[in-house]
Amino acid sequence: MSKHARARSPRSRRSRTTRTPRASRRVALVATLCLMTLGAGWLYAAQDSDGASGAALQARSDARPPARDRAARDSQREAQREVQGEVQREVQRDVTQGLTGTSEQTRARIPAESRQLILVSGKAVDSSEGTATLYTRPAAGADWVRAESWPARNGAKGWSTERKYGDLTSPQGVFALTDAGGLLAAPPGTRLPYDKDGSFVATGRGVNGESLAGSFDYVVAIDFNRRPGRSPLDPVKPEGEGKGGNIWLHVDHDGPSQGCVGIPKQAMRKVLATLDPAAKPVIVMGPQGF
Repeated sequence: MSKHARARSPRSRRSRTTRTPRASRRVALVATLCLMTLGAGWLYAAQDSDGASGAALQARSDARPPARDRAARDSQREAQREVQGEVQREVQRDVTQGLTGTSEQTRARIPAESRQLILVSGKAVDSSEGTATLYTRPAAGADWVRAESWPARNGAKGWSTERKYGDLTSPQGVFALTDAGGLLAAPPGTRLPYDKDGSFVATGRGVNGESLAGSFDYVVAIDFNRRPGRSPLDPVKPEGEGKGGNIWLHVDHDGPSQGCVGIPKQAMRKVLATLDPAAKPVIVMGPQGF
């Protein structure tokens, strides 16, 4: 090897030696930049994730629809409630047919062909006070329509399904109204068979000692233990004397009765002018809700 060649060899080694630190610095700089970029990316991702989570949490905490949507939904719900209420009322009308204060069992006993009805509703099973209401309907099976109502009196001991003679109760149930009569002449428009007779005079005094004068001026016989188609004065009791009889709808004498039902005199005139044998009138009588 030449001397000149040997002289170049050390410089070449020094040159390679000086370039090595610079390359290392470049590598270190590149690595640092990469780490910084990666860190920034992670930080952005974390911030973005936190932001998304916060938005989702906010959405969950306030998931209600806008006010205008809520108003529309409320209006829709109110309309649905109104429809449901109307359906319920219609079902109720179908069940009661406009006749309130009576049980389903009692209503089932009302003849389908009846188009006139007097409902006597007592305050309680042991009460002698109540209300009498006249109902009519345009056709068999149609809803009952209230016409007029009056205060009423019944037996001093209230109501009974097993009435006995002298127990001071009124019979509870559904009974036909077929015959009428009284001390006075029949009011204009009376269509029930009417027996005007001087025997329609009450004797003695009422349960509370009140006068009975005028009580039988007008009478409609209640078909309880009697023969329909005869005067209310007919004494025959088909089911025996033990049940009592001669249970009438008559003029109130301001006191409880021994078993009859009393209503005001003008009410008796109204009843007689309204009841029609062709409408198969009945009286439904008993304590409230029977």
